[in-house]
Amino acid sequence: MTLVAIILATLAAGIGSVWVAALLMGLGGSRSPGMMPQRLLSLAAGALLATAFMHLLPEAFESHSEAHDLFITLLVGLVFFFLLSKAELWHHGHEHSHAHPPSHAHHGHGHGHAHAHEHGHGHGHGHQGGGWAVLTGDSVHCFGDGVLIASAFVADIRLGLIAALSVLAHEVPHHMGDIVVLRQSSSNRRVALIKVSMAGAVTTLGGIAGYFLIGQLHELLPYFLVVASSSFIYVALADLIPQLQRRLSARETAAQVGWLLLGIVLVTVMSGAAHSHAH
Repeated sequence: MTLVAIILATLAAGIGSVWVAALLMGLGGSRSPGMMPQRLLSLAAGALLATAFMHLLPEAFESHSEAHDLFITLLVGLVFFFLLSKAELWHHGHEHSHAHPPSHAHHGHGHGHAHAHEHGHGHGHGHQGGGWAVLTGDSVHCFGDGVLIASAFVADIRLGLIAALSVLAHEVPHHMGDIVVLRQSSSNRRVALIKVSMAGAVTTLGGIAGYFLIGQLHELLPYFLVVASSSFIYVALADLIPQLQRRLSARETAAQVGWLLLGIVLVTVMSGAAHSHAH
């Protein structure tokens, strides 16, 4: 039953996020290219932080594991994901700025996109070889997301649902950028969508692998949960929130904070509903 839940949740988070991204781009991307990703980034950051600090970490620390060891794992996890991002395998790279695309062409991130509000979607990309560098980085990241979702499900079904929701939330704006990059390297929009969907499907492979791995190493589950937390915290604080720290009007700033708080509230409400349903 847990494995079935993991497969369904990772499919929703992996492939579902791609199709939601495509739908949002079709509905409002052309009218206001910068605003929808900004709102989603704020929402995702709030959801990731709430999931890590309110659910995954408390679950891990309720175990019989030593708190000192868990904190060391958290620290090592943060450094590990920093190193992965330096290797361009974990970076979400949708950098929102008013700069022209050429200024980001060699920024050093595998798939950095400069959203130029005055000129529509401008995307500087360090690799122009059919977008395969983007898909490789996506696949590695999605596999890791699948393992993290599986570890949450093994601990508690509702934790798994919350983790899957958080992954979906932060993958939507990421996939919006990826679809645009791949559309630039392919004249066929459907092919671009299929390629990103295939990368998203790797989330399910990670979920299945994670389920059997954690089944063999069940005593290490608290450490898997802490690693999942470190991933969520790193993505939120190092990847998403810095993209929101631009000079904005008071109204835009308030909206940004509102969407971040909404992400926290959604995760909290979902947790409460799942918990009451379980009882």
